[in-house]
Amino acid sequence: MKPIDFGQVANSYAKSKADIPVNLMDSLLIRNINFAGKKVAVLGAGTGALTRKIALRNADVIGVEPSKELLEQAKILNRMKNFSIPYQQRNAEDTGLPASEYDFVTVIWEWHGFNREKAISEVKRILKANGALIVIDTGFLTGSVAVEKTFGVLDKYVGGSLQPAGSNAETRQCINGFPVEWFEEWTRNGFELRDFYRMNYTVSFTKLEWVGRVDSILRLGGFDESERKMVLEEIYRALPEQDSYVVPHECNVCILRLVE
Repeated sequence: MKPIDFGQVANSYAKSKADIPVNLMDSLLIRNINFAGKKVAVLGAGTGALTRKIALRNADVIGVEPSKELLEQAKILNRMKNFSIPYQQRNAEDTGLPASEYDFVTVIWEWHGFNREKAISEVKRILKANGALIVIDTGFLTGSVAVEKTFGVLDKYVGGSLQPAGSNAETRQCINGFPVEWFEEWTRNGFELRDFYRMNYTVSFTKLEWVGRVDSILRLGGFDESERKMVLEEIYRALPEQDSYVVPHECNVCILRLVE
């Protein structure tokens, strides 16, 4: 079998992480979240998947991301897709953005990794009065060939499960995948829960894209480079040869309004 090109796997990370439901923006619009003409900051912007979706809604959007490598991918994808979205290499706890200027602050996939008290303080600083914080998470579900083959391999290494990332590993209880502590923190800091909902959808991956997706999970799970390479190679061999794999996903969205 031809060895996996792990440089190509790294490059496919940007595409494999763009597993955002196509109707996400419409689901927000029917809940009175209209980005048109509004200033929006995306924290933990990564490779810019969410910033580009928001830009398509005619928003004045900026991405904040600490990783130089991910920002380089975001800029490459912007050029490929004819976007001119600005980014800042800063973190969610210290964005460097002006105070009281943003209508919306959005986060996808990354809230669990922030210093949440500091991030909440920074979100409050940059939001306008009555602005909104939108926290989004997505993940794949069981039941597809790709997922079952993947966890068949992972079972040998981690007993069929991975340690949750960040604060997800410390929670006593989750509601639709969100730790209950998050809701307590948001309420204590002056945010009112306006909506919390789930959407189910599917994402298609090529074999290499799926391996890239699994690589991102193994990185969060604490695997070192040699371990990741060994596991990814085994998963690659275990996957049946086919043009694409359709993987069911869910997306959970929390809309919070600053009322303090």
